Amino acid sequence: MKDEAEIRGHRRTYIGALPGRIIQEICRGGGNNPVFMLDEVDKIGQDFRGDPSSALLEVLDPEQNNTFTDHYLDVPFDLSRVMFITTANLLDPIPHALKDRMEVIQLSGYSDEEKLQIAFKYLIPKQIVENGLERYPLEFSEATVLKIIKDYTREAGVRSLERKIASVCRKAAKEIAQKKTPRGVIKPDDVEKMLGPRSYFSDVAAEEDRIGVVTGLAWTASGGDIIFIEVARMEGNKGLTLTGSLGEVMQESAKTALSFIRSHAEAFGVDPQFFDNSDIHLHVPSGAIPKDGPSAGITIATALISLLSGRPARRDVAMTGELTLSGRILPIGGVKEKVLAARRAGVRTVLLPERNRDSLQDLEEDVLKEMNIVFVDSLQEVVRRTILPAPRSQHGLYRDEASSSSALPLS
Repeated sequence: MKDEAEIRGHRRTYIGALPGRIIQEICRGGGNNPVFMLDEVDKIGQDFRGDPSSALLEVLDPEQNNTFTDHYLDVPFDLSRVMFITTANLLDPIPHALKDRMEVIQLSGYSDEEKLQIAFKYLIPKQIVENGLERYPLEFSEATVLKIIKDYTREAGVRSLERKIASVCRKAAKEIAQKKTPRGVIKPDDVEKMLGPRSYFSDVAAEEDRIGVVTGLAWTASGGDIIFIEVARMEGNKGLTLTGSLGEVMQESAKTALSFIRSHAEAFGVDPQFFDNSDIHLHVPSGAIPKDGPSAGITIATALISLLSGRPARRDVAMTGELTLSGRILPIGGVKEKVLAARRAGVRTVLLPERNRDSLQDLEEDVLKEMNIVFVDSLQEVVRRTILPAPRSQHGLYRDEASSSSALPLS
């Protein structure tokens, strides 16, 4: 929506003038107290035809909408009895003044178990009917649906999951049309044959522990995801290079983490003069994907400490939290999505800020029993739980198998 007239209507002096969509739908509904669904309100744009978000201020404001004036009617109309429900994927694009008129209800994404139940109760029966398989209904095992969820979709909802299930049903319908033996049960081994190679790889539990590489957690519009912070050191003159399509907030987090470590170098067993003749390069893989947000501070700081102390960081520990210049760890958002992302990737230990202790209410008990959630309030505690002893390997790249289960306390 880009035209303000879609809400306020056109004046009757214009050719083809019409009332706005609000008045039109009230007339079509036949009552002055309907429920309005305004979908994707974060996609509203503006151009030379006006600003629809400004027009929505009068529509959604309970102090003003009892005298809403449509240009076509040119008389006040009472909208106070209308209930407006808006939806949005992201809050940031919504103008602040418009967001102030709304009561925001955050809906977190589905867990794998919830997607599994939705698939069996709604998506699979629907696609069997839509693809004409009533006479030859397919049976999906739980392992099959879980394989589709984990290896072929990456989302907070179930839209992509439904498309993949529909694709499997179409392939089965095609085989029936070719006079082949109908498939009775779709097994996990059949998924790759019907959908092709897996689209997503997120298993980090088998990865080796490396120096300067730390597992972090991020929130995205499609749910949570894991990220890897990689840092390297080379000869130079106090240069800091940041790559990986990082936003301004994440760049500031990297600079803050570096300054904090420089000011507390001895406490972390790091040479206080490490930056004088060195350049630091920080990279977040998948550079084509923009990354930003205030939750990578402790991840960046831990990666720097691992690099500068020559000790590996545990890859099976994921963390999220913002670090201040004074060493405080600030709370973050999207806890449920991030914990589920860690679980999906095979990580069972997650470090969260202490002030996020109350944010676990949205997680199911089965998830909480399976995950080891550790709350931290200082970077020293993060290091104790993440940094391993110095490796015995000559090259200093991997952890020693005998000491992989214990972290080195701060010296």
